[in-house]
Amino acid sequence: MAGSPRGGGVMAGLDLRHGDCLDLLRDIPDASVDCILTDPPYASGGISLRERQQRTQTKYKLGNVKKVYPEFFGDAKDQRGWMAWAQLWLAQCWRVARDGAPLLIFSDWRQLPTMTDAIQAAGWSWLGIMAWDKRSSRPQKGRFRQQCEFVIFASKGPLSLVHDRCLPGCFAHCVDRDKLHLTAKPVPLLKELLEVAAPGCTVLDPFMGAGSTGQACLETGRSFIGMELSRPYYEISRRRLEPLAQHYIMEADHA
Repeated sequence: MAGSPRGGGVMAGLDLRHGDCLDLLRDIPDASVDCILTDPPYASGGISLRERQQRTQTKYKLGNVKKVYPEFFGDAKDQRGWMAWAQLWLAQCWRVARDGAPLLIFSDWRQLPTMTDAIQAAGWSWLGIMAWDKRSSRPQKGRFRQQCEFVIFASKGPLSLVHDRCLPGCFAHCVDRDKLHLTAKPVPLLKELLEVAAPGCTVLDPFMGAGSTGQACLETGRSFIGMELSRPYYEISRRRLEPLAQHYIMEADHA
């Protein structure tokens, strides 16, 4: 695995690190990662700064959901601060990525223009946008439903093609009712997105949350480097992913 973790643990195919990704990314060697797939804090959930600076429980949890999730960091920045911050970690991701590596980043409609600017400012080649139909959203009388989020697709220089299949540009997956993070993405969706990356490659997620991308990587035979600032979510990821990694190690030993 790349580098040595700060406050984390490493086992075959799995490298989990607790801390701020702007610090942790400096420990990753240049050109050592094959794909970046991540879901950063949107700092969205409203038009005004006051709305954005509400607790994440208030912004993102539907009224009928009783489960309480840990708060997460980095979601209260204003637009200019958020773009400057995004450009910093995206530039570090560009450094650690191999030539031709794909970049896949989730965004909502409010932050889509800003994130596409930050991606290009950090040196990535913007290749397109895919839509994720969540099949549900808050009702809005007299308006269209905001039931899609988006995945921005980019690469470090010309994209390295790993197969000759034509991949879809729209995905429909319901939000997992048993999700472990307030804004978790469905594992089946993440597995579909990983089709752009080679089997057996190393995938980096600087904002791993509760580890959904890590699960998708381990279940598809890819190595995973995950970083998380929130201690509660880091521990959730460890409890979720370390037994899964051990399971696949034991399977390989018995093969």
